[in-house]
Amino acid sequence: MVGAGPAGSAAAVHLARAGVDVMLLEKSGFPREKVCGDGLTPRAVHQLVRLGIDIDAPGWMRNKGMRWVCGGHRAELDWPRLGAFPDFGLTRSRHDFDDLLATHATATGARLRTNVKVTGPLTDRAGQVIGVTASHGPGAEPVRYLAPLVVAADGASARTALGLGLERDAKRPVAAAARRYYRSAARTHDPYLELWADLRCPRTGLDLPGYGWVFPMGDGRVNVGLGALPQQRRRRPVDLRAALDHWLPRLPEEWDVNEGSADSPLRSAPLPMGLNRRPQYRRGLLLVGDSAGMVSPWSGEGIAQAMEAAEVAAEIIALALARPAGPRREHALHHYPAEIQRRWARYYRLGNVAGDLLFSRFGYRPLLHPRVMASPHLLRVLARLLTHVSDEPAQDTIDAVLHSLLRLVPVPRR
Repeated sequence: MVGAGPAGSAAAVHLARAGVDVMLLEKSGFPREKVCGDGLTPRAVHQLVRLGIDIDAPGWMRNKGMRWVCGGHRAELDWPRLGAFPDFGLTRSRHDFDDLLATHATATGARLRTNVKVTGPLTDRAGQVIGVTASHGPGAEPVRYLAPLVVAADGASARTALGLGLERDAKRPVAAAARRYYRSAARTHDPYLELWADLRCPRTGLDLPGYGWVFPMGDGRVNVGLGALPQQRRRRPVDLRAALDHWLPRLPEEWDVNEGSADSPLRSAPLPMGLNRRPQYRRGLLLVGDSAGMVSPWSGEGIAQAMEAAEVAAEIIALALARPAGPRREHALHHYPAEIQRRWARYYRLGNVAGDLLFSRFGYRPLLHPRVMASPHLLRVLARLLTHVSDEPAQDTIDAVLHSLLRLVPVPRR
């Protein structure tokens, strides 16, 4: 397992429970910083429950739903009460969230090796992946790890996938996110995740091709950040630092979100989205999470998708390893990209189209028209579409509408 973020650790937990010998290789130590909004939707909470994480322990902050802000209007929307997902979300800093998941993986039976930087896949004469090459420790001592299968969960860098020639789809843009923590007693216990959809790029005056967020952390801080696609008209990255500086003065003064209350530097990171690296399996290497570009093109959420794909990968790996090495095992492993396709292909394809035609030009402002903001029913439809939170099979009219919409989307070729 290359990478001990949410994707790698979740896969390790599920595999260890199935009796598979798992080794987690992580280039850093724990705890560590990661750029993230720290917000977890009910889809992500569902995966944490399946992993056996104690979400009632200290450090978790529950939220009731989302609050959208656009054009002077505000609308609060509670998470839906569905049979398939919890009716609440969570926030927790990635500084210790990843540490918690990795610790849980080792408690389940996985072996964790930190400060191991994987440099590429190790292949046999036939080109089959049989392990990885790496460097270990401050002296960068070269080392090799052998394994019948390798899971690449090494994030946006996708070093392992690139080593096998799995290039990113250049037609799919890579978004960017930036976040900073602020001390804010007024907002740290806010029961809603707040999202702003009417922000501007200060130097061009164009709509921010994304949105801003203010997420309560429950520990005296809020996570404030921006996520944006490259601007469609110029295909240039957005200056997120300038956009954040332009936005913060609009926040209410009593929130005390300003330079004086900043509790961290501004950090940024790429968001590989839209299933932009395919196939997700090739010659003994499975791609999970950001390494496969699994960030949602609708919302920029990636943790839920990473953990869900990790569970799918783990189940298929466990079944494949029960077969002898050779064609029968390969046949089983090719079910992984097929299952990812079945679950997400239509949803991601529609999201990619929305990103190209709408989000990269005007952000989310057109979706949150005043008539939509004034309609609780339309907002519920929009929220379920953006967060991919719905029952299967459909349990209400909204689910039925969304499922019918997705069935109209042609399945892209793998």
